[in-house]
Amino acid sequence: MAYKIVTQTCTACGACELECPNAAIRLKNDTYVIDPNLCSECEGHFDTPQCAEICPVPATCIPAPV
Repeated sequence: MAYKIVTQTCTACGACELECPNAAIRLKNDTYVIDPNLCSECEGHFDTPQCAEICPVPATCIPAPV
């Protein structure tokens, strides 16, 4: 499973990109996106996904639907 960024609420602050240990987050069309092939939900690095922890807008970095 991976996380995704809700583009409608993303403010493009860039905080999540800096926190991602897998470089799975990048800027695309004025908002950030998470590459599901690179996202490990921070397993092996942190106890919780750092994009969700650092994001200043609640419910913007969320688990992607399966």
